[in-house]
Amino acid sequence: MVNLIKNEWMKIFRRPGTIVMIAILVLTLALVGIVMKAQNNSMDVQQDKNWQEVLQEENSALKQQMVKSQTAMEKQYFKKEIAINDYRIQHNIPPKEKYSVWSFVKDSTQLIMLAGVFIIIVAAGIVASEFNWGTIKLLLIRPINRSKILLSKYITVLLFAFLMLVIMFVFSGLLGAILFGLPEKTVPYLNYSNGHVSEQNMLIHLLIYYGLSSIDMIMLVTMAFMISAVFRNSSLAIGLSLFLLFTGSQFTALLAMKFDWAKYILFANTDLMQYFEGTPLVDSMTVPFSIFILVIYFVLFQLLAFYVFNKRDIAA
Repeated sequence: MVNLIKNEWMKIFRRPGTIVMIAILVLTLALVGIVMKAQNNSMDVQQDKNWQEVLQEENSALKQQMVKSQTAMEKQYFKKEIAINDYRIQHNIPPKEKYSVWSFVKDSTQLIMLAGVFIIIVAAGIVASEFNWGTIKLLLIRPINRSKILLSKYITVLLFAFLMLVIMFVFSGLLGAILFGLPEKTVPYLNYSNGHVSEQNMLIHLLIYYGLSSIDMIMLVTMAFMISAVFRNSSLAIGLSLFLLFTGSQFTALLAMKFDWAKYILFANTDLMQYFEGTPLVDSMTVPFSIFILVIYFVLFQLLAFYVFNKRDIAA
């Protein structure tokens, strides 16, 4: 298995496009950093001396809005903001913080979607290209189980996804430290869960944030891999996966406004951050429920991919 993974890894990096994709990701991060630096220089980040009174007034306004709100989602949002403001006042944690390396690392998570595009391209072609180039016959004449061959390809895709995320995290951290510097003092992240506010180490929070923000991408990469194995068509896998990457969440959110059954759609559950920094699309949704739905979709994608790949007549 290890040799199969090494072989697939070498295939990926023999393609000039792989280096180009990594270079585009790094250059985009650098460009975003330069833009953020220019904006940061023109912003006034001085802390208001009376910030406690400002937060108290803000809480009064939020409480009035909460009374008028008609949906549980809105009420939950107001409760969260009020609780965090109260915690800041009680523990003397000002709301305005100087833009630092941690701020940039968190803002750079928006580019996970760009990394997802590149990983989908790799996942969509890793099986289909073998059929297009006719090399699949050379691969399958070896005395190796077909499932092992397909599994090695999927593991390679996951390793490539991990590499892209590590490059993003490390480079954004280095670039953020150079452009914005380290914070003057360690400022915790205020985590709101089940009506309670707790402090969390910023580095740990960012690692968790990166991981949870990558679930959407990983599920679509798995789907692209499945389409590539089932239909032997990289164009279909790339096109459909990218379409759902950019529109799936939006369409699901629209359906969730009117139908409770929308909670069973894949894209209603890929954003686990909604349970920690927002509100669920449907009130009855919970973290275990979303994990259960994700596991079902993941197993379904894998069963389809492995079943069709093992049963396919390669000579046909």
